[in-house]
Amino acid sequence: MFALVSRDRIELPPGLFLKLPGTWQDYIILSEQRGDGSIPRMKYREGEILLRSPLLNHGRDANLLGDIVQAILDHSQQEYNAYTSVTMTLPESYGIEPDICFYIDNWQFSSGRDRIDWQVSPPFDLVIEMDVTNYSDANDYLPFKVPEVWMFKNKQLRIYALENDSYVLQERSRFFPEMPILDIVAECVQIASESSTSAAIRNLRRKLNQE
Repeated sequence: MFALVSRDRIELPPGLFLKLPGTWQDYIILSEQRGDGSIPRMKYREGEILLRSPLLNHGRDANLLGDIVQAILDHSQQEYNAYTSVTMTLPESYGIEPDICFYIDNWQFSSGRDRIDWQVSPPFDLVIEMDVTNYSDANDYLPFKVPEVWMFKNKQLRIYALENDSYVLQERSRFFPEMPILDIVAECVQIASESSTSAAIRNLRRKLNQE
């Protein structure tokens, strides 16, 4: 198993995580070399570049959590816009790629837009990160002032809310205050592992309709 990172070529085995010294210009060059692909995932912060090549379960779990959020939003007939593989950047400072992200309170702002200037535009309301290699940290989103960050690791969800310029661990989501999100996610993850992600979401929708 080996890794190759150059200005011309990037090869990372699945599951590998690399942290390299680098400038903002190096990050931009590597991003352009990757093109429209989403692998490897890239992050830039404070003079270092982080690269990650996700395992298969990364995408499965990310989609499952995104589907859970959408199922609840659809049940409450709440408007939203959902995204994957979006690059958020503050030039010369930060670059990050959430696994799943949502505009909920600010859905109207995002509708119909192809590009967003993160220096002046509202951030995503909710981002979801799969942390399987200690690559992700809720504090990575502090520069963007994202109101809520969900971190999923070891089959458990943690909810972080932005309060006074720091992220605080919460039991409930500000967007679903009446919903036991931690329990909902735990049940869906269990059903998905024993059956399928589709079975987990069908079960969730059935329970929501019974309320």
